[in-house]
Amino acid sequence: MLDNHGFDIWANGYDQSVNASDADNDYPFAGYKKMINAIYGTVMQKHPVKVLDIGVGTGTLAAKLYEGGNEITAIDFSREMLDIARAKMPNATFIQHDFTQGLPAEIASAKFDFIVSTYALHHLTDDEKIPFIKALLHCIDETGIILIGDVSFPDRAALEQCAALADDEWDDEEYYFVFEELRAVLQGDCTMSYHPYSHCGGILEISRR
Repeated sequence: MLDNHGFDIWANGYDQSVNASDADNDYPFAGYKKMINAIYGTVMQKHPVKVLDIGVGTGTLAAKLYEGGNEITAIDFSREMLDIARAKMPNATFIQHDFTQGLPAEIASAKFDFIVSTYALHHLTDDEKIPFIKALLHCIDETGIILIGDVSFPDRAALEQCAALADDEWDDEEYYFVFEELRAVLQGDCTMSYHPYSHCGGILEISRR
């Protein structure tokens, strides 16, 4: 698994790596652009709004939302990636923080209309995802929405099928979303739906009950 130094090194080539995988319809980024566009379209239906982007990376999605007139708060643990994102969004708020340690203190009392995260939260274990999502629910208002675009699957069988096809490319140090299992645990806390965009990726849409 890459640490923050690894992501710093990868920062300048990150977008090219993602685009190549998406173009070839390969794990892990197949469906990436479709997911980015879908999240963008959902947020822009209500703009201007306050958006929190967790694991903003180089700002591919956040910059489009920023250009659309939305107020952006961005979190990432890679200084190099934040520097690239900051150049695209000079008036956004940036927080360097490792979200695997929980949410940063700077947003403890903040409320957002949308919380978005793309290809980041798979660094949380399945057990860590539960309290993290519950914490995010406290950061949106009654009509707020959490949109997570990531390597994800409707059920465990689909994950196992993808792992078999990916073979040596499969990353055993990442923890991918299984919608059926996550919904079973969180159904008392939130409303959740899943929208697949490829054989290995989709968007989880989460809101307060």
